[in-house]
Amino acid sequence: MPVRSGPPPTIYAPSDVGYVAYQTFGDGPDPVLFIPSWVQNLDVMWDEPGLARYLDRLGSFGRVVAFDKRGSGVSDPVPLLALPTIEQWMDDARIALDDAGIERTAIIGDTEGGPIAAMFAATYPERVTALVLVNTFARWRRENDYPIGMPEGTVTRLTDLYEDHWGVTPDILDLTAPSVARDLRFRTWFLRYQRLSMPRGAAAAMYRWVTDLDVRSVLASIHAPTLVVARAGAQHHRPAFGRYLAENITDARYVELPGADTFPFHAGDFDLVLDEVEQFLTGSEPAPTVDRVLGTILFTDIVASTQMASAMGDAAWVALRRTHDDVVRECLRSFRGREISHTGDGFLALFDGPARAVTCAARIVEQVRELGVETRVGLHTGEVELVGDQIGGVAVHLANRILDEAGPGMILTSSTVKDLVLGSGIVFIERGPRQLKGVPDTWNLFQVFSVP
Repeated sequence: MPVRSGPPPTIYAPSDVGYVAYQTFGDGPDPVLFIPSWVQNLDVMWDEPGLARYLDRLGSFGRVVAFDKRGSGVSDPVPLLALPTIEQWMDDARIALDDAGIERTAIIGDTEGGPIAAMFAATYPERVTALVLVNTFARWRRENDYPIGMPEGTVTRLTDLYEDHWGVTPDILDLTAPSVARDLRFRTWFLRYQRLSMPRGAAAAMYRWVTDLDVRSVLASIHAPTLVVARAGAQHHRPAFGRYLAENITDARYVELPGADTFPFHAGDFDLVLDEVEQFLTGSEPAPTVDRVLGTILFTDIVASTQMASAMGDAAWVALRRTHDDVVRECLRSFRGREISHTGDGFLALFDGPARAVTCAARIVEQVRELGVETRVGLHTGEVELVGDQIGGVAVHLANRILDEAGPGMILTSSTVKDLVLGSGIVFIERGPRQLKGVPDTWNLFQVFSVP
């Protein structure tokens, strides 16, 4: 393993709302994006010998990009009442890669970094050569269709435990890293590292947010070669979570290793994990040709357009519709929406993030109303087939059917969209289950009530 001359420099990449701090290190031939939990500080992580050895081992088989998510470590802080969303943290990963000049990479998502890694792999498949998910999950909480999740009482006790202990005691190690929980040196370091990674109030809020995450709906859209690794004895990041991931990601390989240490990621014997990761990444088959991506589909429609055209006359209607189109296209540009088609009465657009799509929809409805025009919007997040400059698939059909259910001035979404914008501040009103024409199963729809 090469000997480092010192910690790598920390670089700041600009974003639209602050700076993302990242580092690159390692002599391996291929890029590796490393996404652990939010407990990270680039400037001090190299001070802990065990953590430095983990990172050196990782860098021996990859050119590693590691970043502090906004709101943690040395990246820019965020308001306590406006914590980042999974979509924004996914953006942080993209910003760090772009600034480092890396177009395609393998991704390792460890513990709470797993949902971000999964979302990135599904959303940007053309940029992902392989995906590794270590001691992570698609959802924490128990549901009728997710019996392996944690019961509400357990979640409440855990979130209270995090808040009571964060930055005060390292006793959370008893649950997440029992092999080092009584090691005085490790306990002293971990307590300090907690404080340097994220303030106590923010950490408590973030942990509560994490327990509400649900990315199950994106797993079927992951097509990169995938390895899922879990510890057989883990009590917190449970192996059942890993088995669920592997069962729901196409052709994923699942490896269950002995031990119970999961957090922090370098606790205990991490060579067992990195042995599997190195073998998988250095021997992976080339990524398949990308023809499917995870995206959020937006349909808009002018309400009562035929009646308006008749009442106004052709010339006035054409002028108004042109202004309407300019407004919609400007909103799409502002929120990174890609116009797919324009029908005259409405638009079909594709977004790489659901919160951006919902916010864009709200701006469209608001600004078009100022023209004296009511519009309606339907939104769904799902796997999209890329056909040249067009898109297709069941997800597109479903978004169109959701539009059919929307009334004047209404933005209607699937439950998938609602689940994926958790923490964004977007408020929804449940509209109940609907049987959509030509779409199997019943879909629970939600109306957007407000956006930040």
